[in-house]
Amino acid sequence: MDSEDKRILGRTLELAEENNKMLKKLIRGARWARIVRFIYILIIVGSAVGIFYYIQPYLNQLVETYGSFKEGINSLGGVLR
Repeated sequence: MDSEDKRILGRTLELAEENNKMLKKLIRGARWARIVRFIYILIIVGSAVGIFYYIQPYLNQLVETYGSFKEGINSLGGVLR
């Protein structure tokens, strides 16, 4: 093996090591992005459930009010006939 082959082989080794470092950084970045995305979705779903839990008594009251209003309209319709 002459000096030119050694130089080319050494340069190839340097490039392979540099590529390996970049690939490891890319994989680490993708892993962190996946974790952050999961936490983001978890926060959105958790806040939606929390808001529903907080608003549920008001929604139940609204449904009951609508039901009594509907019964009142139906009974009024029976009286007018």
